[in-house]
Amino acid sequence: MSFQILAIIPARGGSKGIPGKNIKPLLGKPLIHYAIRAALDSKFITRVIVSTDDEIIARASRASGSEVCMRPTEISGDKASSEDALMHVLTELENKNNYTPDLVAFLQCTSPLTLPEDIDGSVSILNNQRADSAFSASRFYHFIWKKGINENAEGVNHAKNLRQMRQDREVQFLENGAIYVFKTKEFLNSKHRFFGKTAIYEMPAERCLEIDDPHDFELASAALKRMNLSKTMRKLPENIEALIMDFDGVFTDNSVYVMEDGRESVRCHRGDGMGLSMLKEKGTPLFVLSKEINSVVKERCKKLGTA
Repeated sequence: MSFQILAIIPARGGSKGIPGKNIKPLLGKPLIHYAIRAALDSKFITRVIVSTDDEIIARASRASGSEVCMRPTEISGDKASSEDALMHVLTELENKNNYTPDLVAFLQCTSPLTLPEDIDGSVSILNNQRADSAFSASRFYHFIWKKGINENAEGVNHAKNLRQMRQDREVQFLENGAIYVFKTKEFLNSKHRFFGKTAIYEMPAERCLEIDDPHDFELASAALKRMNLSKTMRKLPENIEALIMDFDGVFTDNSVYVMEDGRESVRCHRGDGMGLSMLKEKGTPLFVLSKEINSVVKERCKKLGTA
């Protein structure tokens, strides 16, 4: 794909619900880092810019690899729209650099579970469906209600006297606020992110999390840990012919206890035994290679049944 696709990530300062939300640490990195890295790792995005009015956010964004466009005060308040920030970036780039991308990917830094493939999928579905705009969403099967006259509950997306099974209901989609992609020139004319033919990129529900309150950080942290573990597990070979290990730093934390008479001892973790026994049950040969002459190595390996 030879298009110029600009990712814009609006991130103003002054969040009231969660002070400093956009740079609040999440697994040791500022929240905005995740949106920036997803954009930079995308196959299609050619440029990444953060729009902000806050110097601290600007520094964090540059440290994560993004360009920064400082926005004026008049479009940085609570009532300023995201479209205002997007149009400001595009106008600045056109006036100062004579640069107008073919497509804009508007990303929310409050959606840290977004992956590069979600961005690429949104761009691809816009192109494949010959759409003008697109957004990310997940399938939605919940019953929505509202209070009517005299607070009588009324069905919004269903008839209250007909309780259809999930598979019999029309598929609906919940906008998750993570990704919006659209043609640049048409956006500048319409001044809105939805115009013309709009396509939907179906994003897995487990990645549809938008940070709105402090509890969401806990959910995001747990989800990111699961995602990181899954990514690590995918790197492992499917068929392990043997496991060869060092002793120091593998069975121990690299610490050593030295007694008054010069004898040494180490601290081992009992959790190693369960993992190794599971491998042994599968028939995986286990070996320990060590230059350590301390007899504790031999005795520990003997107990764990390693060669």
